[in-house]
Amino acid sequence: MELMLVRYTGDNMEKEQSNRQLLNELLVDLFNYILLLEERNLKKNGLNGLSINEVHIIEAIEKTETPSMSEVANRLMVTPSTLSTSVNRLIQKGFVQSKRSTEDRRVVLLSLTDKGKEAFIIHEEFHKKMINHILSQTNFNEDELLIQSLHNLMEFFKQLKL
Repeated sequence: MELMLVRYTGDNMEKEQSNRQLLNELLVDLFNYILLLEERNLKKNGLNGLSINEVHIIEAIEKTETPSMSEVANRLMVTPSTLSTSVNRLIQKGFVQSKRSTEDRRVVLLSLTDKGKEAFIIHEEFHKKMINHILSQTNFNEDELLIQSLHNLMEFFKQLKL
């Protein structure tokens, strides 16, 4: 796909519509490419048995300060029961371990095994390469604009809460 950004001058609705369509296509393609390439990266690094969903659970466990089932579910915007099914698979595969909290037996705490930590590192390296590539192609002002635009999009998504 060739990138042809058209500047909207206020009197050319066709150009504005073209930019809107292009932006939509770029976002959809970007999302699909990231998922596809993340999956290929896992396979390339010997993690064939993990789905992208499972890797994102591993990432959420690692990045959550006190990774209880509830906290990780909140971070991933899923119910604890939905998360439980995937976590049980990750436990069986040897990537995650769980234990009951000593302070509150109702709370299930999650942690990564060495195998889980390795998967997390591989996943993080992919993301670092992606971000480094983006930032190496832009200057500081463009970085700021991109960050602000993505932040605005994220705020829009948070408001939708479909």
